[in-house]
Amino acid sequence: MTLAAEELHPTHGAVSRQIKALEDHLGVQLFRRMTRRIELTDAGISFFSAVTRLLSELAREAENVRRKNDTTRLVVSSGVSFASKWLTPRLHRLMARYPDFDVHLEVTDASIDFAAGHVDVALRYGAGQYPFATAERIMNETVSPVCAPDYLDRIGGLRSPSELAKCQLIHEIGMTTTWERWFAMMDLPYPRTRGPGYSHGSMSIEAAIRGEGVALGRSVLVAEDLVAGRLVSIFPQAMLEVEWGYDLVYQIGDQDHPKVRAFRHWIADEVREFMAANF
Repeated sequence: MTLAAEELHPTHGAVSRQIKALEDHLGVQLFRRMTRRIELTDAGISFFSAVTRLLSELAREAENVRRKNDTTRLVVSSGVSFASKWLTPRLHRLMARYPDFDVHLEVTDASIDFAAGHVDVALRYGAGQYPFATAERIMNETVSPVCAPDYLDRIGGLRSPSELAKCQLIHEIGMTTTWERWFAMMDLPYPRTRGPGYSHGSMSIEAAIRGEGVALGRSVLVAEDLVAGRLVSIFPQAMLEVEWGYDLVYQIGDQDHPKVRAFRHWIADEVREFMAANF
């Protein structure tokens, strides 16, 4: 009661009277009042749970209304690897194209709750299924072996895929397109050599650039490192298709919202230019 009075600013007695009035209205006791403390009754626990849920829904809807009427802030959520290797270097062009927007980038691989109202669009790597949201596939990709030029020189080059068995292999944890599957595609035994594993594709790519070994480079993420010469493609025709892809995700019904529509048009142009230059 004291903490409630401090937060809401009435007196302690006024809070107690409001609680008593609520109990009289409901016809049930919400608190057990003891000498130096109070605790919720079973009815109080149930009522507290319902009130908390309803207030949370009200707060989310209020934020959703506020976001839809905020015409200047564009909040983009992106997965970690895609943000670092592809999206961030291009965001300045989004800002130049739409100078009236204040672009905010949130980098996370967590699921997005669009009902919470703080994100306008999200870019995710997945199977294309996102509950209670609309998804547009913007890019698919393949994987193939890549490494740093210095590493390739250090091991004396590679003349055939079977010679990858002598290399240290870099693994991306959580990917379904694994080295084991790549060797199976090539009708080669999986060497099971020891090598580091990283939780994000961007980390495994950076490990390859540092010369830690050979990585299965995801075509979208390694494209610019290949052009810049930080990586070289080994057996580039030996590409394994990836089941997942990159999706633009937004709240159902928001496809014509001005901010979503602007971002959709911008990223479609960026993807078209990127694919034309690299594939």
